[in-house]
Amino acid sequence: MKYLFTLLLFLNIIVNAQQINKTDSNKISSDTLKVDSGEKDSLEIYKPTIHDYQVKKRFSEKKVYDTTFAIERSYIVTQYNKKDNFGKIQYANVGSGFQNLMYEKNSEQNLSLLPGNKSFYILGENDINYYDVKTPTTTFFYNNAMKNGGQLHTTYTQNVGKNFNFAIEYMGLRSQGLYRNSLAASNNTIFSGHYTSPNGKYEAYAHYIHQNVNNQENGGIADLDVFLSGDSRFNNRQNIETNLSGAESRYGYRRYYFSQEFSPFDPAKYPFKLRHTIYHQGNKYYFSETTTNTDFFGGIDITGFPLGSKKFSNNLSNTFSLVWDNEKFKLDAGFRHQYITFGNKNAFPLLQIPGYFKEQRFGAVGNLQIKLLDKIQLKSFLEISKGSEFGDYIKTTNELVFEPIKDYLIEGRVNFQSAYPSFNYLVNSSHYLNYNYYLQNPNNEAVTQIGGTLKLAKWFNTQLFVDYYRIDNYTYFDSSAKPQQSSSSLNISQIGGEATASYKRFHLNGRVLFQKALTNDNLLPMPDFIGRVNLYYQAPAFKKAAEIQAGVKLYYFTKFASREFSPILNEYILPGTNAYSIGGQPIADVYINMRVKRMFFYVEGQHINQTFMQNKSFTAPNYPIYDFRLNLGVVWYLFH
Repeated sequence: MKYLFTLLLFLNIIVNAQQINKTDSNKISSDTLKVDSGEKDSLEIYKPTIHDYQVKKRFSEKKVYDTTFAIERSYIVTQYNKKDNFGKIQYANVGSGFQNLMYEKNSEQNLSLLPGNKSFYILGENDINYYDVKTPTTTFFYNNAMKNGGQLHTTYTQNVGKNFNFAIEYMGLRSQGLYRNSLAASNNTIFSGHYTSPNGKYEAYAHYIHQNVNNQENGGIADLDVFLSGDSRFNNRQNIETNLSGAESRYGYRRYYFSQEFSPFDPAKYPFKLRHTIYHQGNKYYFSETTTNTDFFGGIDITGFPLGSKKFSNNLSNTFSLVWDNEKFKLDAGFRHQYITFGNKNAFPLLQIPGYFKEQRFGAVGNLQIKLLDKIQLKSFLEISKGSEFGDYIKTTNELVFEPIKDYLIEGRVNFQSAYPSFNYLVNSSHYLNYNYYLQNPNNEAVTQIGGTLKLAKWFNTQLFVDYYRIDNYTYFDSSAKPQQSSSSLNISQIGGEATASYKRFHLNGRVLFQKALTNDNLLPMPDFIGRVNLYYQAPAFKKAAEIQAGVKLYYFTKFASREFSPILNEYILPGTNAYSIGGQPIADVYINMRVKRMFFYVEGQHINQTFMQNKSFTAPNYPIYDFRLNLGVVWYLFH
């Protein structure tokens, strides 16, 4: 990590020595400025503006670099996974994952191996950024960690000529944690490139990503009475005994990706293209121990069996598509071939647990986008594939956006997915006899979502949404950590909203979610209410040379009988007869943030209420959330 940081710094120095103009403000609303040199010669000096620094996802429109100081960004840049984690509750250590407090479906788990608690920082094909910058650009995101360590997320990107851009991104995280045996050590490396031919007829995207999500697993606190006693001897959390030592889970993720488009005719007259996409993605999940822990995991320990489990999946995908890319009407449709393998390296033949699956899959994909009168927009996606081992796969997402009046939006959505359960549910082998399973011939889990959102920009910037989910053949882990499928549907309703009220320089941002499992609520325990309120002050400072935000946040969810966390599977399992309830305890943060040009400072006192009241908040049974901590963050954009 330190060598990469040194290399990037060296590149910055070289680039700075070669550049005579810098972007110093994002207040300029125009494009590149041509500046008179003051001499009667041919020299022309260009001063780039923020609009010359753009970013995009594959096959999408470019957007200007987001260097705003909006409060919504503070929810993102202060988190290790760079997402707003509303609806989740974090473990006591940075990088140890979350428990989802609301139902959501992660498409990255489709036809792949991805344990639930390893999924929160995994980047899919549509999450990779491609850049177009006038001058070399570097960004830094830094946050401190729990006790020892830190997290650095940095990006260096540069255009080579007008048509080719490359980028290098790196994220390194190491955090010891407050409790014993809770080290988190993860990293992420991305190389990406984007090329457009001078005549605009050819375009290509490429990236390579390598991610590791590694965690020590301590099994939670051994004696909750010790934690809840309030004894000052245990204010140092290292003095509290945990259930496991020498246990570790590791998840590795690699993808090689290349996509290209070619326009055989003049794109201005005939926006017809040929597209080809190929990628290979490999996932690996390991759980290992240095010694057996039958007192915690229970059951019989199989003599001579390796002290760990090893699984992997691979997906080689090839897609050929025809594309019509018009501003008002976009359509692509194509054929897809996939070669998928799933392996269980420590298979145990006597228990008849298979060790290897493979299949060739054939299918079709399509996207449709329609814009009418700048008031109506339709987006639709469909993918269908068939295979002999993992069954049929159908996924469709449909969104209709209607803007009857400017800044007033109505969004409707109907989504459906029918897919084989995530591969972590299919097979597991372990030296603990009761952690061996094989889910034979499972049915597809079918998820139907119907919902809508109402956005009222001029009414306190309000958003109201409602969603209904019907999940057939809901797949879950029972209290014995065995995969099961529900014989009847699980129905979930969600209603919520977000709004911001302002008075002069004071602002109040609030977000709420009400949810309910209408049937089979015992299969997915979750809180009925989740809420977040943020009261803050924002104003210029130091004679307008800087800008500050200062406020207090409050996060709360109602009490419920939580699922338990399984370190072996890195999944959540249903509670036993003595379910432990979590929630019902507010989590308050105070903060002061400051922006100086393109450098941002974030200082948060997290869980401030723990300084005057005992910590009784949990992420999962036996897993307390973090105590009070000072979270320090720096974001720096360098446009050279």
